[in-house]
Amino acid sequence: MGWSGPLVRFSEAPALAIAVWRLVFAVALIGVLRALAGGTRPHGREWRAAIVAGVFLAAHFWAWIASIGMTSVASSVALVCMQPVFVAIFSATFLREHPTRAQWAGIMTAVAGAFVIAWGDWGRGTEALIGDALALLGAVLVSVYYVIGRRLRQRLDLWTYTGVVYGVAAIALALAALASGVDLVHHPGREWAIFGALALLPTMLGHTGANYALAHYRAYTVNLAILGEPVIASLLAWVLPGIREAPPLQTVVGGVLIVGGIALGMIRKAGASSHSDAPAITT
Repeated sequence: MGWSGPLVRFSEAPALAIAVWRLVFAVALIGVLRALAGGTRPHGREWRAAIVAGVFLAAHFWAWIASIGMTSVASSVALVCMQPVFVAIFSATFLREHPTRAQWAGIMTAVAGAFVIAWGDWGRGTEALIGDALALLGAVLVSVYYVIGRRLRQRLDLWTYTGVVYGVAAIALALAALASGVDLVHHPGREWAIFGALALLPTMLGHTGANYALAHYRAYTVNLAILGEPVIASLLAWVLPGIREAPPLQTVVGGVLIVGGIALGMIRKAGASSHSDAPAITT
């Protein structure tokens, strides 16, 4: 997942084009894998829930990728990684999977980190703040997607679920691109290589890996996987030729608070009880 931010920064394509092709290439790979492995078939309510999840995923990709062009990679990735906070809140509300007091303490620490990042970007102008807001919106949107996925993955196999959800997201983004006049076709070879890399690394290995885990662990525990993303993304953006984007001090401090706060709550709970995240179904 840590490669997502730097790869998007390398691209010069519109945000919608990046999101569309990232998902289209991923759906093509999933189609091959499902043809080889077989899978379950969604019914009625499952179809509707998967479509809603796909729309939220589409909105997440648009908001977050757009934020990369307006604020720093480090700030964007750190703020979008606030998603475990919202996943915990939504899980308690809709799934009756309640975080502990220690987890809520960690969540508040992470929220403080988000404010530090936003304060640090205040002096960078209105565009950077809008980028921060879009990244935070992306965190909220993807949290809904994960909470829906937590329930659906207990009924649907991995390739069926991701094929439907990624496919719906790709269609929604493609329609938005066409409606706004975004060119989806005329891109140089370098851009197509970036689209393919985004499909293979952060989408197939990152997002799909998280979707696999949703069948076995609570949604906010699965989101622990993203704690390394802001660190890796910031380091890559710092050292990769063509970016060389050193994170500002406020982003470093805020990122440490976000990662540390979420880890404080979530990891402590995981270590406290081996039964709290037992699968909801027998596997």
